Parts: sequence; structure tokens; C-alpha cells
Amino acid sequence: MSLTDLQQRDIDSLLHPYTNHHLHQSQGPHVITGGEGIYVTDDQGNRYIEGLAGLFCASLGFSEPRLAQAAFEQLQRMPFYHAFAHKSTQPGIELAERLLAMSPPSMAKVFFANSGSEANDTAVKLVWYYHNAIGQPQKKKIIARQRGYHGVTVASASLTGLPNNHRDFDLPIANILHTDCPHYYRYGLPGESEAAFVDRCVANLEALIQREGADTIAAFFAEPVMVSGGVILPPQGYFAKVQALLRKYDILFVVDEVICGFARTGNMFGWQTYDLQPDMISLAKQLSAAYMPISALLVNDKIDQVLKAQSEKIGSFSHGFTYGGHPVAAAVALEAQKIYQERDIVGHVRRVAPRFQAGIRRLGEHPLIGEARGVGLVAGLEFVRNKQTRETFAPEQSAAAYAGRRAQAHGVITRGLGDTLSLCPALIIDEEQIDDLIARIERALDDTLVWAREQGLVDV
Repeated sequence: MSLTDLQQRDIDSLLHPYTNHHLHQSQGPHVITGGEGIYVTDDQGNRYIEGLAGLFCASLGFSEPRLAQAAFEQLQRMPFYHAFAHKSTQPGIELAERLLAMSPPSMAKVFFANSGSEANDTAVKLVWYYHNAIGQPQKKKIIARQRGYHGVTVASASLTGLPNNHRDFDLPIANILHTDCPHYYRYGLPGESEAAFVDRCVANLEALIQREGADTIAAFFAEPVMVSGGVILPPQGYFAKVQALLRKYDILFVVDEVICGFARTGNMFGWQTYDLQPDMISLAKQLSAAYMPISALLVNDKIDQVLKAQSEKIGSFSHGFTYGGHPVAAAVALEAQKIYQERDIVGHVRRVAPRFQAGIRRLGEHPLIGEARGVGLVAGLEFVRNKQTRETFAPEQSAAAYAGRRAQAHGVITRGLGDTLSLCPALIIDEEQIDDLIARIERALDDTLVWAREQGLVDV
């Protein structure tokens, strides 16, 4: 069976990365009414560790007064203005300058939007605009990866490599291609080394480029860590070889930092953790610590110069959002960046991440966990029926989803994404809270093992 066939069989079982609506159609909503630090409280008074920081985004927890104050003060000063017709606002300008100062030297401009989906959607449009402008209108195809997640707008959902984001939506759209998911544990062949697996992934990518025609491939999209697809870390040497291939065929590299950005991986950005050299970077989620909707797309100087010249040629740059760079959202994001720096959030993550990852590795010894993986303060626990054969549970058995429900019963909100239970706590979590989180998850795993035995799903 080829790597692609293995991945297709596997990803066909993945649920939507954020919601399991079909599992809970008869249930009403779980109403969350308050939050303090890493905890949230529901309308029944139950308190939970928010084990996914909301949706991988509430990096500073749920009760940071400085962010609330920043929003309040900006609402009083200037509640709204747009960024059209050469207009701007002070918070937007200051935030853009700060982001560029934190980014690779090649980055030149920041385009603000409202969500990671919009930022990636904008990147697709700019990729096409750029190649039209430089006289390469045939260079329009974009390659993403199976199990990658880039959003839910028409273009970004097409980039997303999860079948349930495509089914019955008439997606993906034309010119969007997918290559292999670089998950060595799941897709490495028997006896195949990690280095050989990387070479096979890269060879398959090059074969795809050549088959489609290198002169038609415009860009490659990738997350540093594929979090929504199961917290899949890149194998050693993978990105170095992929980037060499992109340079060889003159293909733009768009790095999706929507989840990895702002200290999640132990560096301020995932591109630093994995030595990436992007042409564009998309940001969202922890950009404002989730206190206001805002996203950003950073573009390098090469692309910026072409965008300027082409827009002057045709008389306008006809792309933008009413709320792009909203002054309240920008003010909150700016304050979040100040907090990250003043409190040395990167340093804090580096100090507590070893405790977190050690706990994750201990959970990996559980009979139901085939692989425990993570970096910084994000991790995934992959469920298997058999640790030796790595046999997965059938989709309808959904052991990870069951474990997520048991975790909630033990006071942790998290989710089973396909076969993987993901953990991504607020960056402010301390070591004592990490120990508590791991202990509660361990109880949820034990409950799941009892259930799996009762259902006759495992022999252990």
C-alpha cells in the first residue's frame, strides 16, 4: 500500500477538527459562563481546566485584566475605523510595526483580517495576484498536505486536508493539490527509517510537482506543527529538504502560524523552532490571546514590491475587509504582545514545557496510547487498539472522542481529533497545574480502557 493510500484510509476516519456535532445532536449546548486563569466555569457551577486553551488560542487564560482594559480604553477613544483609501489607526500601525520587528528580516508588510481562515484565504489571492503580475499566469496551483488544517473559507477549506471539511461542500476548488502527511509513526513503512520516510515524502512531493508541471505550481502551504490534524510534528530533516525543493522549482512558501505562533512551540514562532524561511506568514488566535478576533498575513519584500507595482498599474488593490485592522482588536493584540514580552512568556513556556512533555510521555505508556507526541505546550495522544500492530479504532468506535468526554467528567475540557486526544493549555499554566492536568487525563484514559474492554474493542 502506498503512503498516499495509507493516509487516505486514515484521514477518511477523521472528524471535523473542532466539533463532533453528529455525536451530540440530541444534546443541548454546554454553556460556559465564566473563566479565571486556565479555568472556565459552566452554568451549573462546574469548573474545568481548559485543556485546549479554547480553540488553541486563549494563551493568557480567561481573566487577563490588561486585555479587557485595552479594549475598553480603545472603545472610548476610537471604537472603529477602516483601513481603506489610505486610512489607518494608531493601534494598527503600532501592531504592524511590532509584528514586523519580530519576523524574519525579509518580511515587509502586514495585512490584517479577522480570522486565520481569512488570512490564509488572502494568501491564496495574493499568490495568484503575484504570479499574474510577474507574467506567469499559468503558475496557479497550490500544494498543501493531507491532514493539514488552514481554515474553513472556500479557499482555506480547500487547502485543509481533512475530507470532512470537503464532503458535500464541493471542495476542494480547482488548483488546490495535496501531498503526503509527514507522520512517521502512522505512515512509515515496516523497517523504514525516519530518514528514509522523509526522503519518500519529499520524493512524492517532487513527483507531484513534475506530474502537474513545475511551471504551474505557485505555492506550498504548511503549518510548522499540524495541530488540528493530530499534533503531528515534522520528522527530522523534513522541512530542510522540502524547502530545498521549493527553491529548486521557484515555489512560494506560506507558513501557517495560526496555532503555532506566539510561544506555543517554545519559541515565539514555529518558523524559528523548525528553521523555516517563509515568503508569507499567517497569524491569528494567540495574536490577541483570543480576546478579540484578529489575524494578520505578513508578506516579504519581494512580493510586496510586485503588489505595489501591479496595483499602481491597474489603479487599485481591490482586496480588504471592513473590520481588517479594527482598532479595538489591534489594541488588544498590541497589549497581548506587550504582555508576552514583559512576562517573558517564551521563557515561561521553556521552563514548564519539560514538565508537560514528561507527563505526556508517561501517558504514552498507557495501554491505549500508541504514540505520545508534542513540543512546547502542545501535545497529542494517539489511541490504538494494539500498541504492537498500531491498529486503530474504527471511526464509529471513536475512542479518542470517548476519552474527551471522560476528561470533561474529570474536569478537563479537551477534544478527540480523529484518533488523537489533543492538549494545548494556556501558556500561563504552572507546573502544579500541569501535574493536575496530566493526572485528570490519566483518569480519563483509565475510564476509556474500561469502556474499550466492555465493548470488546481491546484485549489488554
